[in-house]
Amino acid sequence: MKRNVLSAVLSVLVLTLLTGVLYPLAVTGVAALAFPGRASGSILRDGGRVAGSALIGQPFSDPRYFWGRPSATSPFPDNAALSTGSNLGPNNPALAAQVKARIDALRRADPGNTSPVPVDLVTASASGLDPDISLAAAYYQAPRVAKARGLSLSSVEDLVASHAEDRTFGILGEPRVNVLELNLALDRRAPPAPAAPKAGGPRDVP
Repeated sequence: MKRNVLSAVLSVLVLTLLTGVLYPLAVTGVAALAFPGRASGSILRDGGRVAGSALIGQPFSDPRYFWGRPSATSPFPDNAALSTGSNLGPNNPALAAQVKARIDALRRADPGNTSPVPVDLVTASASGLDPDISLAAAYYQAPRVAKARGLSLSSVEDLVASHAEDRTFGILGEPRVNVLELNLALDRRAPPAPAAPKAGGPRDVP
C-alpha cells in the first residue's frame, strides 16, 4: 500500500511539473519568439501611449471616429473581462427593438446618409468584443467622419481601403478593417480638434 501511494504521489508531481510548468513555459517561449506581437496581446501604441489591443473592440461614439459593432457586455460595452453576447434570438421582439434604435441613432448622427445600414453596425457579435467591422460598415461611416474632420470623402475612403484586410487564409470570413487601427491612422492623418459633443452612437442604445 505504501509503495502504491508513493508511486501515485510521484506520478502527480511529475505530471504537474511536465504539463503545468514545463509545457506552458515551452509554448509561451515559442510563441514569444515566433509571434512576439500576438504573444504580448497585439498591443497598439499611439506614440508612447498604449492605445489598446488589436484583438479587443473599443467603444467609440464621437462622430469624428469610426464606430465598431455594438457590444452586449456588461456593465459597459467592450468589457474584456466579461465577454458575452445578448443571446436574443432572431424572433425576439427585444432584438428587433434594439436594431431599430441603433439604426435611428446612426441616422441621427448622419442625417444626410440614406444608404442602407450595414448589419454589423446594428447587431452585437457573440463575444461582444469584435475589433473589426466590414468594409461596408466603414464606407457607410466615411461621410460622417469626413465631415466631422473637415476632410474630403475620397481621402477618408482611401484611408479605409489602405487598412482593409482580406479573408483569413483567403477563404475564412469577410474582408474587414480593424476599428482601432483605422482610428489611430485617422488621428495621424488629421489630428482631431477639441472634443465635440457626442452624437450618441448605436453603442449607447441598450
